[in-house]
Amino acid sequence: MQATQIGFNPEYSEDAPSLDELSSLVGSALLEFGTPWCGHCQGSRSAIEEVMLAFPNLAHIKVFDGKGKRLGRQFSVTLWPTLILLHDGKEVGRVVRFTTANEVRELMSQSV
Repeated sequence: MQATQIGFNPEYSEDAPSLDELSSLVGSALLEFGTPWCGHCQGSRSAIEEVMLAFPNLAHIKVFDGKGKRLGRQFSVTLWPTLILLHDGKEVGRVVRFTTANEVRELMSQSV
């Protein structure tokens, strides 16, 4: 897996980690599924960026999702953006089609 972006990650990566690589992560990480052209994703960007300022040492993995993208299907992602909070490689919470920083903060409150 490529080096994981720590803190807010502005770019979606088409080089998604595998489920096995994510399962081996230690600590917490924020997994974000979406696309650069998605209006909902663009609208939620400032909410994520604002909240990530409070978590500068948290890995933020932005995954370019869509047809034929396996990782999104493995996490049962159907709408964008979807944020999934992982701890030690396991899902501890998610928020879908969020619009406010408070929704992201609520997700982050589930961090172990």
